[in-house]
Amino acid sequence: MTETGDNPAAAGRGRKSASAFRTISEVAAELDLPQHVLRFWETKFSVIRPMKRGGGRRYYRPEDVTLLRSISSLLYTDGYTIKGVQKLLREGSGKLEPPSAEQAPASSPPEPAASAGGGDAALKGELEGVVGELEDIRSLLRGADA
Repeated sequence: MTETGDNPAAAGRGRKSASAFRTISEVAAELDLPQHVLRFWETKFSVIRPMKRGGGRRYYRPEDVTLLRSISSLLYTDGYTIKGVQKLLREGSGKLEPPSAEQAPASSPPEPAASAGGGDAALKGELEGVVGELEDIRSLLRGADA
């Protein structure tokens, strides 16, 4: 299935207009994500609401795809956590745009060195996000022991 002739979804992508709705398989291929990740994000980000037709088939509007692309970039490129992206969505009046170079991931204080080329700063931000999530888990576990 490497050629578009073997894959109807891939063949359709080339012919669809920019304003056309996309299926979950088309969006997943376009964003290079598994379909289950898109379905999981629907549970974590209430702003992701694809249209659902017969049998529960999802159809994404162009603005949905743009939002998903931004979320993907924030999570996988900029090192934000899911909670960090949720906070951006809450604070940003429901519209998400990729952060500027001055904003650091995981809602930590801004670091000027965290530019697109700053590998160490990006890694530090990513690690801070992981530490934050681990601290949340530890708090939950301590509450379960009480």
